[in-house]
Amino acid sequence: MNEPTTASAPDGPRVREMTLADCARVAEIRVRGWQHAYKGLMPQPYLDGLDAAEDAARRRDRLRGADGSVVNLVAERAGSVVGWACHGPHRDDEVRSGDVELYAIYVLPDVLGQGIGQALLRESVARCARAGHERMLLWVLKENTPARRFYERAGFRPDGAEEPFEAGGAMVPEVRYARVLTGDANR
Repeated sequence: MNEPTTASAPDGPRVREMTLADCARVAEIRVRGWQHAYKGLMPQPYLDGLDAAEDAARRRDRLRGADGSVVNLVAERAGSVVGWACHGPHRDDEVRSGDVELYAIYVLPDVLGQGIGQALLRESVARCARAGHERMLLWVLKENTPARRFYERAGFRPDGAEEPFEAGGAMVPEVRYARVLTGDANR
């Protein structure tokens, strides 16, 4: 599933695979993304306690120990990384199924609505379709209406599965979305 190619639209972001050099920037994007997207949906002390340096160290460790089954993509605009997405084998109670899962997609809050997330999602979907996966799944906070609309515009639909996510001692409900990838290899 790992491919060294990059993708970009003429005026859009350049999407490429993440490198070790990107880990600090990706951690910043993830932390700022969580703090922006989940404000009011998760306990504020939990969000305030997110640490980009700790997250960067975890990302470096994961990338160094990667077996190739998880793909991390970054989106660049004007040479600066502004978004990150990660996909890999679907986990069902930590048992892998034949589906693929979008684990994360985050964009710097100040560039939201500029097509960065769409470019990352489009590239993830295309890579997974080319790899022969029939379906992509993802989890989204039930109350995160903007994210749910984003995924729905991209062809994802809730499949009825729900589960809580623990954040700072609070249980936050998530819903699972799915998209059939058959026929999407050229997207």
